[in-house]
Amino acid sequence: MGVTIKDIAKSAGVSYSTVSKALRDSPLVKEPTKKRIIELAEQLGYQPNAAARSLVSKRSHTIGVVWPTIERAAHAALVTRLNKQLEQLSYTTLISINELEDAVKTFNRYQVDAILTFEEGTSQTDLDTLVPMVTYGIASGNTPYPVIDANRHKAIKAAVEHLIKMGHRHIGYVGDMQDKDRLQADKVSGFQSAVSSASLPVTGRLIQVSGLEQYDGYAAVKNMVQQHELPTAVVSGSHDLTKGILRAFHEQDLRIPEDISIISYDNLPQNEGMEVSLSTVGVPLDTVAEKLAEALMAAIEEKPLESAIYLEPELKISGSCRQFP
Repeated sequence: MGVTIKDIAKSAGVSYSTVSKALRDSPLVKEPTKKRIIELAEQLGYQPNAAARSLVSKRSHTIGVVWPTIERAAHAALVTRLNKQLEQLSYTTLISINELEDAVKTFNRYQVDAILTFEEGTSQTDLDTLVPMVTYGIASGNTPYPVIDANRHKAIKAAVEHLIKMGHRHIGYVGDMQDKDRLQADKVSGFQSAVSSASLPVTGRLIQVSGLEQYDGYAAVKNMVQQHELPTAVVSGSHDLTKGILRAFHEQDLRIPEDISIISYDNLPQNEGMEVSLSTVGVPLDTVAEKLAEALMAAIEEKPLESAIYLEPELKISGSCRQFP
């Protein structure tokens, strides 16, 4: 039989109710006592009874996450950090890679306390969800659920404006130009806004990819080198695309930043392991994960929550950019 709250109370020399309050981080228990009880619980190997806790709180202490793709580094890194945030709040993460509507139905059956979705060009207005929902995507008023928006438009615009200030006039953007993915379209509009404000032509500077994986970035740059004048700087639409772009540059004996400058969207820790000291733009993943967790908890507790929460991107310039000429 596992360790119970009564066992902890006996070892600590306190009442059952004191242990219960301490494990729930109640302010009614003094901090030294709370700390001693928590340490004892860990030493004894206490595991909370999830079923009993659910009966008392009317909650399952689980969050359903509808994962849009298992292939992109940015999503994997974000979900990992979000899971850590939720663990600290005593929540378990359930992940579904099914289609959005099917995933929501499954989470309804499992009685999760809230659902997080990633907007990937799909409609979220007709979902039959029984619990609160939060979306990570574009805050445009098209969804009835609170949206956390990383402001991709502003991020790419800031990257291009920085390159313009460094003297670059021939700047390319490597990314998805299709309107079906609003997240990617938001980045493209940020690029267009920046070059238009600087009276630079857009034609020929948008470098279309057929997907968002590493090979797509590689193939796009190979095609660009063969058919077009090489820009002096490139902004990449994602971390995965950037890895392919760098490989293509290397094969063409193009040095960074001597021959070409680059700024990558996605502020990921993986960038630190690259051969190039990569300049990046975007909201740090820890910030995104923290805000998502806060929004999910507020939704569960029925606290007032803004319909759109905008996160400010950060531009980090390192060795992959140089003054031009």
